[in-house]
Amino acid sequence: MKPIKHDVTEIDAEETEQVLGVAAAVDVAKATGMVCVRYPHPSIEGRRMSKVWEVDSTTNSIIDLGQDLVVLGVERVVLESTSDYWRPFFYLLEAAGLTVWLVNARDVKQVTGRPKTDRLDAVWLAKLNERGMVRPSFVPPREIRALRNYTRLRTELVEERSRHKQRLEKLLEDALIKLSSVATDLLGVSAREMIEALIAGERDPKVLAGLARGRLKAKRSELIEALNGRFDDHHADIGRVLLDQIDACTDKIDRLTTRIEALVADLGDPPPPSGREPSPPSDGVPVDADPDARGLSTVERLDEIPGIAQRAAQIIIAEIGLDMSQFPTPQHLVSWAKLSPQTIQSGPKTKAGKTGKGNRYLKGVLGEVATAAAKTDTFLGARYRRLVRRRGKQKALVAVARSILVIIWHLLADPDARYIDLGSDYYTNRLDPDRKTRDLVRQLHALGHTVTLNPAA
Repeated sequence: MKPIKHDVTEIDAEETEQVLGVAAAVDVAKATGMVCVRYPHPSIEGRRMSKVWEVDSTTNSIIDLGQDLVVLGVERVVLESTSDYWRPFFYLLEAAGLTVWLVNARDVKQVTGRPKTDRLDAVWLAKLNERGMVRPSFVPPREIRALRNYTRLRTELVEERSRHKQRLEKLLEDALIKLSSVATDLLGVSAREMIEALIAGERDPKVLAGLARGRLKAKRSELIEALNGRFDDHHADIGRVLLDQIDACTDKIDRLTTRIEALVADLGDPPPPSGREPSPPSDGVPVDADPDARGLSTVERLDEIPGIAQRAAQIIIAEIGLDMSQFPTPQHLVSWAKLSPQTIQSGPKTKAGKTGKGNRYLKGVLGEVATAAAKTDTFLGARYRRLVRRRGKQKALVAVARSILVIIWHLLADPDARYIDLGSDYYTNRLDPDRKTRDLVRQLHALGHTVTLNPAA
């Protein structure tokens, strides 16, 4: 018989498995929280006990709970991320000096077939905690959380303003006004004056077209045709409401932007990761050390990346923070942002799974940045055009967004780093001319041609 060959792979554990002495968990609900503390049995060696009780989700009750857990010598508290109900428990227990972990509810599901109660959920969560079988979610520090609240509200107001703009366009279509077919921006200076005139009672298309300014003047005849409709009083009333809503959203967005700029300025420069030096960029990452980088703010350094403007840089900082010690490598950050597909392997088959949902605010802004960078004559633009031919638009944009996030990690991990564009000819210059020549000749032979190569002078 032939000896059986075994494919043995040695895997080093990231950390030594150990059981916490005293561990706690809280099953969070809206009005209450079920607390479980696991600790060794006082007389029987190797046996552990559980103490379970319920507390109110009020500030004073949670402060008292933190003091009790400190007295019991709890080494770590784990919370399940249930809606926003975990926030008071996390903030107040953390302020009490406890180590608090927020874990994804998907990772701590109860065993199938067992009863489902708050008490059993708390005990199960505490057991997972004491054995180190949970992974903490990223919760930024307090100043980043405050900035995040402002940027997320601004994003939602921008989306709301866009919805009101769409309602206004729908209203004009209902009134047979085709202004959006001629004017690029429905709320530009010229289009806004025409809409205001319509609401004020003006119905003559020639008079309305005479309000055009700039390049829109050249489209006078088209404007006259587009503005010839049936705009009546009820359209004017609704249009006034929509314009007021749009103006109100714009004022709030401007106020938030001013506050966000002040908060970002107060953050200062990102600190280097504690306990280690930032890893040098790998080949193909357009980041290099520059002594002049210290004179630039974090937003200014991020703004040098193609596709990223000031507002996008503010959102990125609010979502991932400045301290990259939370993400030991760029791959950790990319995985957390759900920009890398999962690997699914079963038997001899290996395939790539879905990327996942991730942080919708971060993925949204990275998608906009990648779309803008893909149109530039830069390294990132060349990367997009190189991938889109064989992978399609969506996957190419995700790949560019991933590259941008890797660049961001290096810039935040090293305050001396600065973006250096490698140029749109980066991939072309790295091609082997002889190999490329052989490939092209082989393709021509396959098409039935005879090729004779004559070196150029």
